[in-house]
Amino acid sequence: MKVPVMLYVVVTTLLLVTLTIMVSMNLPFGWVFWLTCFGQFMVVVMVYRVLKDNYRTDKTFDVFYEDHPIEN
Repeated sequence: MKVPVMLYVVVTTLLLVTLTIMVSMNLPFGWVFWLTCFGQFMVVVMVYRVLKDNYRTDKTFDVFYEDHPIEN
């Protein structure tokens, strides 16, 4: 089963936000340290998966922003 790339982005983001909350609550150093190490690993995996994703589009820079078109 193929895992969607956005799932990696969401899980990594939630992990790092949780880590930030843990630090602000003064949780034990061991938990924070290992979660930081795991978070760094997840960032590397996330970047790899995003860059290697087989995503194709027919849009070019001529399209610019769809919600704010450029008037000629």
